Amino acid sequence: METEPLVRHERDARGVVTLTLNRPQAFNALSEGMIAALHAALERAGADEAARVVVIRGSGKAFCAGHDLKEMRAAPSLAYYERLFADCARMMLAIQKLPLPVIARVHGIATAAGCQLVAMCDLALAAREAKFAVSGVNLGLFCSTPSVALARNLPRKAAFEMLVTGDFIDAEEARAKGLVNHVVDAAQLDAEVDALAARIVGKPRVAIALGKALFYRQLEQGIAAAYADAGSTMACNMMDASALEGVQAFIDKRKPNW
Repeated sequence: METEPLVRHERDARGVVTLTLNRPQAFNALSEGMIAALHAALERAGADEAARVVVIRGSGKAFCAGHDLKEMRAAPSLAYYERLFADCARMMLAIQKLPLPVIARVHGIATAAGCQLVAMCDLALAAREAKFAVSGVNLGLFCSTPSVALARNLPRKAAFEMLVTGDFIDAEEARAKGLVNHVVDAAQLDAEVDALAARIVGKPRVAIALGKALFYRQLEQGIAAAYADAGSTMACNMMDASALEGVQAFIDKRKPNW
């Protein structure tokens, strides 16, 4: 029986929230409990006015090995599977809806829904030995839900090749194809994640929240609608006190007083 929290939640003095997937013995597979715990932790972070950035990481040897296949096979029914994948989709979408940037810190493997989790995060840094796959097809189960996130990160043919072969790609290939931002030596991974978070935490939370929401919204729109939405968002952003102060500070050649 699992007695440790399925997701560990920590926030430092700067506002960096670290959510650690905590099923190392199962390579952090997304059980029903883990999905619910991660969703709750994301909502908690979003409601925390002191939070500025969220980092998702895995404990043990892997980032996340996808869904818990033993749990999925225990009591098969269409209703159960529909509910499971709907719950997982809501958790994944919560990352995109969060008014904070979310960074995936990836080591070991990120497979199937674990690869989907990386793709749903706003930013991702990977250790050089990390590997990625949407390998459900090897078991006769096409990774349909991971394909939604994957196809919004990778070029279409690159995503489809991963989906139909189930092959692993290494961290450098993942970077080249757009799944992760940076690849570093494992010993430097925490420092690089921290450095990226540090470049974000000093920015006004309202500007980041407005910008993130617009960024994802406009991707699903036609270009004319996207520009209209972006212009309205930017005008609202400009009326915020932090933007007015930032622009005035630039004019005055001084640091903004946020």
